[in-house]
Amino acid sequence: MRKYLLPAQGEFYKANLHCHTNISDGKWTPEEVKEHYKYQGYSIVAFTDHDVFITHNDLRDDTFLPLNGYELEFCPPQDGHRRTKLCHVCFVSLDENKSVQKIFYKSKFFEKNPDAYVLDKDSDYIDPEYSPNVISDIIKRGVEEGFFVTYNHPTWSLETLDEYRNYHGMNAMEIVNYGCVVDGYDDHNGKVYDEMLRGGEKIYCIAADDNHNYAPIDSPGCDSFGAFTMIKAEKLTYSSISKALLNGDFYASEGPEIKDLYIEDGRVYIATSDAVRIAMITDGKCKTKAAEKKGDTITFASFSFYPEKMDYMRFVVYDKKNKCAYSNAFFFSKILSNEGNFDGTTN
Repeated sequence: MRKYLLPAQGEFYKANLHCHTNISDGKWTPEEVKEHYKYQGYSIVAFTDHDVFITHNDLRDDTFLPLNGYELEFCPPQDGHRRTKLCHVCFVSLDENKSVQKIFYKSKFFEKNPDAYVLDKDSDYIDPEYSPNVISDIIKRGVEEGFFVTYNHPTWSLETLDEYRNYHGMNAMEIVNYGCVVDGYDDHNGKVYDEMLRGGEKIYCIAADDNHNYAPIDSPGCDSFGAFTMIKAEKLTYSSISKALLNGDFYASEGPEIKDLYIEDGRVYIATSDAVRIAMITDGKCKTKAAEKKGDTITFASFSFYPEKMDYMRFVVYDKKNKCAYSNAFFFSKILSNEGNFDGTTN
């Protein structure tokens, strides 16, 4: 019997879960974002402009779903040398009918959009102090208020284990931030993800553009369409996508596909698009399956695993361009508590 780590049923929908428009510091309008991302095969964009929560349900159609959200910044006083550490967190609403913002601080973007937002009258301005207790408290509040909360671009933020080991309660972290990569930062954060997992956080990973779109769309400086999240859901509705996000029914990618992922007869199996290498990452030693010859590819691999010696496993798929797809981490404690063994048939 199989235990599916990605659901057997449903469709994959391509999503950008971190996006900026001219509502804050991006160039494109929300309508232009929809137009360009639909043309590139995306079905979902989370609109996460800085500071201000504005809904975009009017952009919805049969093949495009806008998710409503915003991004908050926690920043100490600037030192004038662009070496100041800071923390950015995205809040994506899991309820399409949510329109009132309860977590907010003073921002120029409220002045820019005076008629487009609704602040909760019973909530006070927060102090976005750069401290782990404040950041973790706001993350917790966001989750409690029905947001999917992500920790963003740790490399661009100049943060290290000393900082992010103290952030708790988020749903996911950005394992790739394409906009930061375009800007020259190596925001491929597999090591950060593992450090957070080994530190006790049971979280997912996403890949996103964090696009601002000031470079021409056909130039190497374009910060769109380079990192995305493939969400598997029953249908393209707000409730189905929200359910899939909470369940972890997705993977992050720069290009490669993860088509199937399941456990059967004491081994884990993964089916992919053409890959030169497939790795199983754990909290201990890793394993890799690769093509036999240079230039060849594989589309399938299987691995043994040992729950008594491992806390979790996750998978990375490498293609010929050295682009990667990243599964979420799967904790054996959760799998065992769900099934008692590895003979289940659903996630």
